[in-house]
Amino acid sequence: MNPTVFTHARVVLGNEVLPEASVTVAEGRIVEVQPGRSQVPGAIDLHGDWLLPGLVEVHTDNLERHVMPRPKTTFPMRAAVQAHDAEIAAAGITTVLDAIGVGDPYGDGFRSRDQSALLQVLDALEQAQVLRSQHLIHVRCELPAANAQELFAPFAGHARLALISLMDHTPGQRQWTDIEQARTYYTGKKGWSYAQFDDEVRIAPQRQAAHAEPNRRWFADFARRHGVTLATHDDTTLAHVDEARQLGALMSEFPTTMAAARHAHAQGLSTIAGAPNVVRGGSHSGNVAAIDLARQGVLSGLSSDYVPGSLLQAAWVLHRDGGFSLPEAVRVVSRGPAQAAGLHDRGEIAPGLRADFVCVREVDAHPVVREVFVGGRRVA
Repeated sequence: MNPTVFTHARVVLGNEVLPEASVTVAEGRIVEVQPGRSQVPGAIDLHGDWLLPGLVEVHTDNLERHVMPRPKTTFPMRAAVQAHDAEIAAAGITTVLDAIGVGDPYGDGFRSRDQSALLQVLDALEQAQVLRSQHLIHVRCELPAANAQELFAPFAGHARLALISLMDHTPGQRQWTDIEQARTYYTGKKGWSYAQFDDEVRIAPQRQAAHAEPNRRWFADFARRHGVTLATHDDTTLAHVDEARQLGALMSEFPTTMAAARHAHAQGLSTIAGAPNVVRGGSHSGNVAAIDLARQGVLSGLSSDYVPGSLLQAAWVLHRDGGFSLPEAVRVVSRGPAQAAGLHDRGEIAPGLRADFVCVREVDAHPVVREVFVGGRRVA
């Protein structure tokens, strides 16, 4: 294949910005990066915009929103995946780990259902070469749920499985240490009455005692035996982090306290926080502010979580308000998450890595995605 040259761009490298540079791509990989404007005929002129590595998303619930756009209302999986894929790509995300929750202690939500149709849809769309971003799978295992292992089974042997995370959303601990924050969430999002919430809080410890520990051991053992990256979720105490290390986890997703984040970082775990937390200026659950983790040097990467567009916006906030250089800010939405998930061939503009790029123009100090390339091919 003839090489493709991208030129007249401000290229954000791992440790510096080249104010005007050209990037050569062949067979989906970066061949070289050179300062200056290329004179090669047919070079793609990026008109002085920023050229960033494609963003890497390790935990997004965005697909759930497309599959279930209204409470107890489902949309066809194929149409939902196509809409999700388009939104992800338009946000500059070139690699996405679609987060699929398995197990629902309450038995009435999206995560209580078999979601294996997603695998067939992704495989069919990829074979037809119509997916914009690369889609891998992050299975979120709700430990107090009796059906977690059963719903995980279809994903267990699939090549897309890249990450397993261990979750326990029992009110009164981890994310929901503040019971009133939990009450607001469950009565607002799930439509529970106050009486139903109080009943669930009362019986939750029994459910947790029956299922959480067996599921924790089972999923950790599966990840270890099959070489799948393991993450914990909402670590709050030092003991949570120590438990994560003992289980073989390599990632601490959304630590809820500064103490837990510092301990995770010191223990060698990748710490992933929420990009919406950065953009909004704080946690919607009342937990530690992600920008404070960044300022304290204990932030490995960000996840867009429930707002795909927040990932790029958060990088600009870190650069503007967090004291990060632009390469440092871009790293936490690209190379950092990629390495945390064991994806070492992407997330930076450097020879030999995947030619995944996002072309960005700054408008009123805010980033706007103009073009997105996956493997050197324009997808958005």
